[in-house]
Amino acid sequence: MKDLARTLRTLAWVAVVAAIYQELKKPPAERTWHGKVGGMIPYDFRIPTPERVKSAYWDPSSDTVFTDKVVGVGWAVNIPVLMRKLNVAFEQCAEMCRPMQEEISRRVPQVTGRRPGNGEPEQ
Repeated sequence: MKDLARTLRTLAWVAVVAAIYQELKKPPAERTWHGKVGGMIPYDFRIPTPERVKSAYWDPSSDTVFTDKVVGVGWAVNIPVLMRKLNVAFEQCAEMCRPMQEEISRRVPQVTGRRPGNGEPEQ
């Protein structure tokens, strides 16, 4: 697990250095300090604005879970969309598990009227 964390950290630093290098290669007038490294990994080194923060982390009208990070390299998580998609996944899982639960409850006898511990019926 330590190796995976070390590898991910190294890849993140490589992406940061590559993004800075990519911007410094441009003439000063053309530097925007945001874009994509290798056409894939987003980066943004501009000062964040409230609008960009909100659109990255809280945009329920969108359908995108991963958005461009507001500051740095990588992606942000659009929280309402993530929660909506997790809710749908949990509902689908519950729906798929319902027949199995019904079968188990049909086959396993239900013990009622007993108190845990001493096995005596409740009064």
